[in-house]
Amino acid sequence: MLAHLKSASVSRRRFVLRCGAFALGLAVASAFCARATLAAQDVNILETGSSLLYPLFNVWVPVYTKAHPEVRITTQSTGSGTGMSQSIAGIAQIGASDAFLSPAIMRMHSDMLNIPLAISTQMINYNLPGLNSRHIRLSGPVLAGIYDGSIRNWNDGQIAAMNPGVRLPNHAIIPIHRTDGSGDTFIFTQYLAFSTPSWANKYSYGTTISWAPVSGGLGAEGNPGMVTACQDNAYSIAYIGSSYKAGTDKAGLGIAELKNHDGNFVLATPKTAADAAAEMVAKTPPDERLSLIFAPGADSYPIINYEYALVKSDQPSEEVASALRALLNWSISSTGGNAPRFLDPLHFSPLPASVVKLSAAQIAKIH
Repeated sequence: MLAHLKSASVSRRRFVLRCGAFALGLAVASAFCARATLAAQDVNILETGSSLLYPLFNVWVPVYTKAHPEVRITTQSTGSGTGMSQSIAGIAQIGASDAFLSPAIMRMHSDMLNIPLAISTQMINYNLPGLNSRHIRLSGPVLAGIYDGSIRNWNDGQIAAMNPGVRLPNHAIIPIHRTDGSGDTFIFTQYLAFSTPSWANKYSYGTTISWAPVSGGLGAEGNPGMVTACQDNAYSIAYIGSSYKAGTDKAGLGIAELKNHDGNFVLATPKTAADAAAEMVAKTPPDERLSLIFAPGADSYPIINYEYALVKSDQPSEEVASALRALLNWSISSTGGNAPRFLDPLHFSPLPASVVKLSAAQIAKIH
């Protein structure tokens, strides 16, 4: 009888142990499945394109992903042309661009969205020994002459007439242009085309153009390349996005005052950018494809533009679509990516409230 009771006790203990092991197995399996589910919900987003927007995305991403660790965002400074092509091809989820997509491209890819995220300015910088601390005055027609080769020296009469009292050097100008597909080239050549009919007729504007073969002219890739090339070549001139102003200041480059639509010479400042934007934003259509270049207004800076996220409305999954909507809505929010703490150090201007509404309506189309 005692043996029988011992045997029953051992059996019960074995049963309890087996049940416990089974329960532990279920718990482990459940935890594994939970982790697998979370992993399956992680989303990878590739942003590529504009070197002007690249510094802004790089201050956005650490802050955003800290609050949203399930979203992994990779940023690449490849030029707006690459941002356009890779977003259209679906290689990148966000194509960053200083230029909106052309009507011809939109006819072929009607699912593409052009979503402004902020407003940028572009500087005209130069390396003039002894004069970099002065704001040399330049105009669209004079810059067109420099880049088409008809104005060759810094003391040319057209430049001298705009800068009375400035002893300009009798030295050849070295114009520097972008060699990659560039939104900076797009907005710079728009300024030339909108202000100078001869440039518009011969060269027009675009992310790439057929540059005139100016003796001594140089090409550079990306805004960082433009800063370096201008720094390394005395008597050079370059167009550089204002998000690289810390770099141009460190390099000791000069910044031009530009002649605006109303005939006044103005520097790129938050006020002159805001004045130009105020003249143009009411004209922004629902698809937001609008140039802000050469805006009217006494104090309007002539080279400002929307900075675009180029995104396919039809995404491969709801997880990706949802992550994109959340990120882009955060980026245009005054308490998110459009907050002064992000924009001011990089010399971007926030989107006006009316444009935020238009961008939000476009973001809502992502599915």
